[in-house]
Amino acid sequence: MSSSEPQIIRTEYSDLMKKSYIDYAMSVIIARALPDVRDGLKPVQRRTLYDMHELGIRFDRPYRKCARIVGDTMGKYHPHGDSSIYEALVVMAQEFKKGMILVDGHGNFGSIEGDGAAAMRYTEARLAKFTQEAYLSDLDKNVVDFGPNFDETEKEPLVLPVRVPNLLINGAEGIAVGMATSIPTHNLCEVIDAVKAYMKNDEISTKQLMRYVKGPDFPTGGIVVNKDELLNIYETGQGKIKLRGKVETEELKGGKKQIVITEIPYTMIGSGIGKFLNDVANLVETKKTTDIVDISNQSSKEGIRIVLELKKGADVENLKNMLYKKTRLEDTFGVNMLAVANGRPETLGLKAIIEHHVDFQFELATRKYKTLLAKELERKEVQEGLIKACDVIDLIIEILRGSKSVKDARNCLVNGVTDNIKFKTAISRKMAAMLRFTERQATAILEMRLYKLIGLEIEALQKEHEETLKNIARYEDILNNYDSMSQVIIEELDAFRKEYGRKRRTSIENAEEAVFEEKKIEEQEVVFLMDRFGYAKTVDLSVYERNKDAADSENKYIIHCMNTGKLCIFTDTGKMHQVKVLDLPYGKFRDKGTPIDNVSNYASADEQIVMVCDSEQMRYAKFLFATKQGMVKRVEGTEFQVAKRTIAATKLQEEDAVVSVQVATENQHIVMQTKGGYFLRFPAAEIPEKKKGAVGVRGMKLQKKDELECIYLFEEGTETKGKFGEKEIVLNRLKIAKRDGTGTKSRG
Repeated sequence: MSSSEPQIIRTEYSDLMKKSYIDYAMSVIIARALPDVRDGLKPVQRRTLYDMHELGIRFDRPYRKCARIVGDTMGKYHPHGDSSIYEALVVMAQEFKKGMILVDGHGNFGSIEGDGAAAMRYTEARLAKFTQEAYLSDLDKNVVDFGPNFDETEKEPLVLPVRVPNLLINGAEGIAVGMATSIPTHNLCEVIDAVKAYMKNDEISTKQLMRYVKGPDFPTGGIVVNKDELLNIYETGQGKIKLRGKVETEELKGGKKQIVITEIPYTMIGSGIGKFLNDVANLVETKKTTDIVDISNQSSKEGIRIVLELKKGADVENLKNMLYKKTRLEDTFGVNMLAVANGRPETLGLKAIIEHHVDFQFELATRKYKTLLAKELERKEVQEGLIKACDVIDLIIEILRGSKSVKDARNCLVNGVTDNIKFKTAISRKMAAMLRFTERQATAILEMRLYKLIGLEIEALQKEHEETLKNIARYEDILNNYDSMSQVIIEELDAFRKEYGRKRRTSIENAEEAVFEEKKIEEQEVVFLMDRFGYAKTVDLSVYERNKDAADSENKYIIHCMNTGKLCIFTDTGKMHQVKVLDLPYGKFRDKGTPIDNVSNYASADEQIVMVCDSEQMRYAKFLFATKQGMVKRVEGTEFQVAKRTIAATKLQEEDAVVSVQVATENQHIVMQTKGGYFLRFPAAEIPEKKKGAVGVRGMKLQKKDELECIYLFEEGTETKGKFGEKEIVLNRLKIAKRDGTGTKSRG
């Protein structure tokens, strides 16, 4: 077989799929969703910052269009969607999401209330000063490894030389395949202090580190209320942080008060604020509280300010506790400190993250000072050559004037070869033969300008040489002495702490569980009304009595029930939905009500209501189910007394649907009527009792293409009428037959 012909490799399909999926999963985990423990950045963030650095969009230069940054990043380093790059850029510029912003944004970069950023063609950005100094400095000193980009036309850093523990300072959120990371933000000063403490004593425990890192410090402030659980979270890297918003009480004129929320939980950023306002409005509407008179969101660029105006004499403490319990003013932040360490995902505790960071700092410092030392040694070599050359400058000038080519002159300076050079005296030739400059020194001498021979210039050269020797001694000391290197790293950290540190915004405490007393609802009888369009409401019994005729004619379902109870909705799909009576609007007779879909799982587009009843009936009633294929059964009502909002009330065969659900007693008679005009009468007692999960038994043999239309239940001797076409049929005069018969055909 020639090499150009394709080869067929036989393999198990499942093995191939497994390998492909694992490759994909690892790609998402390592190269997209999780941050690296060393620089705390995901690839898209790292590439965006590096691209801005390469474009020269520094903190002290003009802003550039975000579209330019996104396009350049996508074209050079990140071959994914432009939206993911822009989103990463926007988040790095949002003060309410990051502990320290990394990008200085100009324009509309979104708001804490969930407003999105303007399109990238409108916004501009540049690197923040902090990013330039702490994340991107020394890239020219070979401190990190570079690798090829996706098409091998550019080089990109595999990690940025970040000088601060960014993973802790800015936190991280990401969803990979089968795993997710969620790391809270922390205070820069506290984290730097913890790093210094670890560097002085690497045996330090997590508990001791927490003397410095008190807990998370969210940009939105708020209060962490489970202080005692933080140690376990920081030891294991997993757990739940309980957060509360900061609530203040302000006095108003006339003895009234208002509750003001000045800080929100970090988890409420975005749509959470709107949801909170809706939840508070809902508490008022459902009469869970009558203390709130007005709600207003007065938040601005200065900060959060949500005001709840209270009525006179309101129980403020109880209301605060209600807000904590019933809204997202108290929420949990799930912590899972997962990051890529040594090339693989790992859940890390506080100490492990600091340990990785310190190891990385020593690696950066070692590579930096090795590069600087090499440069100083080169400089020293050149300086020594020039100083030596100044001492024998007349001889060097004679060599240069007597040489036919640069090659001959260089050969003489480096190796003392004088063959092709004319000298004035034999002594000069003899001295020239003794020269042994290095290649680098010879190049410097040949390139030296004549003004360097001025006395002051020679003095400056000697001073420069002394400075170089000092630098060499310092760099060698840093590289050979752990304490010296530690001191350099600590000095850098102290400089960042001094310039960029700020006070903690999130307070940490142990707060008691929020407990509030719900006002007991006064139990009363109400009437449930639902019209044929599905609009439902409840009214007072006396209101119904006054408007009885209008109510009976306008509504399809009228049920007397207690306001504390539930209603059960049976549908043609065999489901039963439960609705709390309190969830329905209660008020005037002429109020429109609310669609029943809004307060239950019932979906009017996919199912039709067959029956509505009060859940209290379930205790003592038996329900008769009949389907369009003629299947019937009786079910004990207690089977439907469940906590779930939706259950399967019966089992249906293929293409079958529930036609009727009615309360039935054993001494009643049943008449089954088909669309084709067949009627079958038999005692209801012949229908067996089944469980709700059963299909039931056949109640009537149907003709081909015929189906059950409706059923009637009545007592023996009671005149009951039915209708087929234009003909009225007296049902109790029909002949009594057996279940599962074909019935009698009406002639309409």
